Amino acid sequence: MTTRVTFITPATSPSMRRARFDDGDPIDDHGVARARAAAGSLPSAVRVLASPSVRCRQTAAELGLDATGEPALAGGDMGRWRGLTLDEVAASEPAELARWLSDPGAAPHGGESVRQICERTARWLKAAAESDGRVLAVVEPEIVRAAVIHALAAPEAAFWRLDVPPLTATELTGRAHRWNLRLGGPLGPATADPED
Repeated sequence: MTTRVTFITPATSPSMRRARFDDGDPIDDHGVARARAAAGSLPSAVRVLASPSVRCRQTAAELGLDATGEPALAGGDMGRWRGLTLDEVAASEPAELARWLSDPGAAPHGGESVRQICERTARWLKAAAESDGRVLAVVEPEIVRAAVIHALAAPEAAFWRLDVPPLTATELTGRAHRWNLRLGGPLGPATADPED
């Protein structure tokens, strides 16, 4: 049995452009145009899911996907930092930000730690591996990072070393309790699987 999970990151939004912790904003006009241009280029799937965030649900819709919300794939809970830019947090809580960026178990903002995001994503992947076929999931970049950490059995400290651009696809293929990784390319005709 082979499971394929294609993670798609959301199109750009004002908070992404300003390095702001998600505050529920929609994707911007450029993001809408790019998502619409990529519509129809994705392979068919037995399940189509989306993180509950506005930008993930809107990206899925602009891609022409009828996605079901999946709370287990929600972006990380940033607690009191939600809606703040990275620069604002660095100015007001520099020690806490440094701890959060260096210690995967730290959650000084009162939300989820990187470790908790990784564990939640690993549980979801374990459950996903129990079914055959392809899953498309429009998710926040931190979920892609956590999935890659799990697939490669990489240390959680590598989380911040993974750059995940907007509107890209990253694919995991699972068989026999292991995952293979196809790194994120831009969405478009080249992302379609030649076998589909």
